[in-house]
Amino acid sequence: MVEEIYVSQPLTIQRIMELLEQHPDLVKIKCPPSLYARTSSRYLGALENLGVVVEPEKRRGRPAKYGDEEVKKIDELLSQGKTPREIARLTGIPLKSVYPLIQKNLSPGRPRKYDAETVDRVKKLRKSGKSAREISEQLLIPLRSVYFLLNR
Repeated sequence: MVEEIYVSQPLTIQRIMELLEQHPDLVKIKCPPSLYARTSSRYLGALENLGVVVEPEKRRGRPAKYGDEEVKKIDELLSQGKTPREIARLTGIPLKSVYPLIQKNLSPGRPRKYDAETVDRVKKLRKSGKSAREISEQLLIPLRSVYFLLNR
């Protein structure tokens, strides 16, 4: 008859007895990992003595709509500097689906206007004795931004 079944209810003594009566040829019981962790080791040992293996089954439920190929393509476009909206337009994947796929690669907030090299140049000029106004005029950066970069 049935040699393998999937169980989503806790394995109690009563439930195990029901399963064994309903399926005398039972060899394997699969269950969610959370249920497996809560099952008594005594029950698992007793089932093993009867020749029934209980193992957790991973990835049950709705399968992922977008696979590794799509994620790689999205990562590639993201590394090229494309925005999520552009990625959605180029790949044909809805914008609401693009965001979860790239969430781990996105840095939160707005991108910085001045890179680390500019910040270092501002700080070096300040150490060399230049005033904030002179730095602003030399690097064509607003005075307020120079003060902000010096405090960063």
